[in-house]
Amino acid sequence: MYRGDNKMLDILKKGRDEFGVVALKAEFEAEGTRKDEFSRLLELANKAGLKVALKIGGCEAVSDLLTSRVCGVDYIIAPMVETPYALSKFIEAKTKVYGENPAQTEFLFNLETQTTLDNLDEMVAIAKGNVDGIVFGRVDFTLSKGLGRGVINDEEITRSVLQVAKACRDADLELVTGGGVAIESIPALREFRSVRLDRFETRKVIFDGAAVEKDNIEAGIENAVAFELAWLKAKREYYLSAANEDLTRIEMIESRTKKS
Repeated sequence: MYRGDNKMLDILKKGRDEFGVVALKAEFEAEGTRKDEFSRLLELANKAGLKVALKIGGCEAVSDLLTSRVCGVDYIIAPMVETPYALSKFIEAKTKVYGENPAQTEFLFNLETQTTLDNLDEMVAIAKGNVDGIVFGRVDFTLSKGLGRGVINDEEITRSVLQVAKACRDADLELVTGGGVAIESIPALREFRSVRLDRFETRKVIFDGAAVEKDNIEAGIENAVAFELAWLKAKREYYLSAANEDLTRIEMIESRTKKS
């Protein structure tokens, strides 16, 4: 455990017990989670009794899949799966690493562009029986349409998520929603939930979909933000400490060099 971990652990346990938090999330893709950070996140999740979701680096990032299997990751998300072919490559890669019937790990792919949405029917047909669900990334989806992230809760984006929610409901696939989840997102999340919403996620914290129906959901999201802030501060302190651990030795060698 590192300095600050007890505070983060308390926040996570409160999220689990009061607000419907079910997992923590890491990304080898855009966020670029380092292996030591990932180990720390795994430890926190284990101590808090939470699952772990990992967004791998691509649809056939076999090294990431191997790491996820060794670490016992619960949810694996493949990013930028825009076409039926890309989805087939993800299925091929996960089968190569996990076999035909992985027992405890769920596999989902990210829908984060209009291209993916345009291919939805064909991709759902491929997904059924091969993966467990879809993660709708609202921010990237919105940006892919040339819109600002400030419109993620607008009707146009909500309508697209509802289209995917209906397709997931009909195909018995899970739907997870992420991207810009904040207190302002609650009405849209509740609308998704009325069709299908299994989980929703902030940058680091994943909630059960039923949590959005609770009266205390605002406090739950604030609790998730508190964890993320504590995580970033602890991360900063850790790397500052690592950067400065040899400072005395560096200064001593530089002083000797100047004298000589």
